[in-house]
Amino acid sequence: MEAASANPTPRDRLRPLRYVWRVPLLVLHVLFGVVICALILSWAGGVMKNGREPLAHRTIRMWSTLLLRVFGFRSRRFGQPLPDPVLFVANHTSWLDIELLHSQRAACFVAKAEIASWPLVGWMAARGGTIFHRRGNNHSLASVMASMVERLREGRSVAVFPEGGTGHNGVLRVFHARIFQAALDAGVPVQPVALRFARHGKRLIDAGFREGESFMGNFLRLLGEPPLDVEVHFLEPVPVSADGRRRMAEASRERIAQALDTDTPA
Repeated sequence: MEAASANPTPRDRLRPLRYVWRVPLLVLHVLFGVVICALILSWAGGVMKNGREPLAHRTIRMWSTLLLRVFGFRSRRFGQPLPDPVLFVANHTSWLDIELLHSQRAACFVAKAEIASWPLVGWMAARGGTIFHRRGNNHSLASVMASMVERLREGRSVAVFPEGGTGHNGVLRVFHARIFQAALDAGVPVQPVALRFARHGKRLIDAGFREGESFMGNFLRLLGEPPLDVEVHFLEPVPVSADGRRRMAEASRERIAQALDTDTPA
């Protein structure tokens, strides 16, 4: 008996039209980002005072929100972020995750060292306060941890992806506990953040990287996708325990997993 074939994916006839108007907008937006990095982020302070965001933070949020809009994404916030300084820990499925969080709250991210060498993007990331880490290098990790503690003690927030890499197909990987030591050393709270792609309140698990998909492949695919919501859920802080980094990591993962699997109002 001949095996039944899967139903073909309906052709998206509007995809070519989305590229026609989104690509020029993207070019203009990137040029705008260069101006921001060259002017505002070069001199503006990056520390909150009396709970008020500095100009640099507001500028980063505006640029990130507009970038998401170019891709047809509407950024939505649930919950409230803690005031600086705080260690944000989030799930990781896409290169857009940094922009998702930045659309609601500016923070210094820890990112792979390869990004520093990317044309334009690396320069912009460095200007935004990114801490670069060479994966698999213990000396690099020690340096990253020291930089995180330094930023936190200066009053700046830091955001990390404890999974250590991007997940696929909606799977939330194990959180590495060592990264939580920075919050203990700096004496700051840890707030989990769930980053979620959704349409009509239902989670989409393939909006991030698909298995084997390259950065450019994902970039071009998302640039032509229909509009969807990108949600940033600021969750309850996890209890800080000097002898319980693993418990902090597990509690953060559990709260994020619950938020990812809960339908949201459309």
